[in-house]
Amino acid sequence: MLAESLTGIEARLQMNWVLINTCLQFAIWGFFSLLLTEILRDSYHALCHQVNWLSKWHNKHHMVYRRDLSIVSLKTYKDSQLYHDIVESGLLVVILTIIALIVQQMGLWLGVVYACSFLYGASLRYFQGSIDTDYNHLPGPLETIPSVWWVNRSYHWRHHFDDVNAYYSGVVPLVDKVLGTGLSLKGKVVAITGASGTLGAALAAEILKQNAKVVSLTTNPEKLVPQPGMTVVAWQLGKEAELKNSLEKVDILIINHGINVYGERTPQAIASSYEVNVFSALQLMDIFITTVTGPQDKATKEIWVNTSEAEVSPALSPLYELSKRALGNLVTLKQLDGDCVIRKLILGPFKSQLNPYGVMSAPQVARAILFLARRDFRNIIVTINPLTYVLFPLKETTTWLYYRVFSKAANSKKRVRD
Repeated sequence: MLAESLTGIEARLQMNWVLINTCLQFAIWGFFSLLLTEILRDSYHALCHQVNWLSKWHNKHHMVYRRDLSIVSLKTYKDSQLYHDIVESGLLVVILTIIALIVQQMGLWLGVVYACSFLYGASLRYFQGSIDTDYNHLPGPLETIPSVWWVNRSYHWRHHFDDVNAYYSGVVPLVDKVLGTGLSLKGKVVAITGASGTLGAALAAEILKQNAKVVSLTTNPEKLVPQPGMTVVAWQLGKEAELKNSLEKVDILIINHGINVYGERTPQAIASSYEVNVFSALQLMDIFITTVTGPQDKATKEIWVNTSEAEVSPALSPLYELSKRALGNLVTLKQLDGDCVIRKLILGPFKSQLNPYGVMSAPQVARAILFLARRDFRNIIVTINPLTYVLFPLKETTTWLYYRVFSKAANSKKRVRD
């Protein structure tokens, strides 16, 4: 009897393990199939912009929308569904079905069902002319900034009216991150503070290569040599408000100026560190945010802030660390309001006027910054210190969560007074 009982328990355990293994396999293959669906769909979209005979069909999709995403006409909209959306999703269903039949894994059929949902939605829009299910193309002003995790209206708007050869992703921006099409600088106006410094000059040179225009904001204009595509604007510390007219026409503001007093701790050194590294940067951010007023500014306006690796690592300069950490925390707080895309530049030691002992070169750092920005990284880490790649995400995640829970939105009227 005991032997029979043990045999029964062993059989049930074996059956349970087989069931668990089957479910696990289904989940893994199912996730892979969803990922594959997105990759195939967005890759086809990218090909439509590179292959002439495909672009003839795909262009019908781009002909439909005005800048506010309202449609030109119902007939044109239906044609775009027939010649682009139905064709695209139909091909997707066929390819995924063939893969599922060849590989013979049940989880792959989840991708087929997912692709069928695209085909169903496109067919519904074609036969009924309904735009309600076309979520990324709903008309109206853009009220949110482009999402970093999925494709929302602001993200996709940029594909139509910012740069048609970028922002290819439809649901998850994975392909854009791989291709480097998650941010286009083409035709943008980029303002850089600290433009006469080592990194500022290197960034300007790299940005000009992206067919963008540069506005060099500097307190030392005599150090800059004007060049095609670059405008030099002089300003003085404490008079940031005078830059508002210049910032009105800027798409991306890179706040890069700073000061390093090294080992000093005098009252003057403390005041200078916070005035330059914190208060000036915050005032420029606030001024620039007031220029985010147009119906599409949410999609195109950005701020990049050089907060430095000193946010999480020693820089052998206490006041530099304290001021940069204060700036970094305040930038994290401002990111919660979603006024515009705000990126952090967390940079390791590079050779510059502030740090003659840096081990990286400024052009190398500038190229890395743009490489990651084009892949829509909101926290751009460029350093040789491997600990920063671990410590900063942990610090930033916990800080963001704390601020999210215990702070109020900028438009909140509630105040506590003594």
